[in-house]
Amino acid sequence: MQNDSIETLLLRHYGSEAPAPTHLEQRLVTSLRRDLQRQHVSRQRINRRQVMRLVAMGSAGIGILSAGIEGLQQMETILLGQDISQPAFS
Repeated sequence: MQNDSIETLLLRHYGSEAPAPTHLEQRLVTSLRRDLQRQHVSRQRINRRQVMRLVAMGSAGIGILSAGIEGLQQMETILLGQDISQPAFS
């Protein structure tokens, strides 16, 4: 199919003497706005794979952070010679 303009298609279908369909421009504008709204909504949707990937990356980041904090506490214990994670008074 060729990529013809709307005017060319209308001329082929109705001929040069036929009147334009009533409210044609308004119907085309309404249709274009509706299509643009659908495209906008579909761009905002996130599929399940993307959500699972974000959750996995977030939990991996939390795991790394937790391991880093534990490692720092262990290094402080080794360097200072005392366990500072325990309260001073019991």
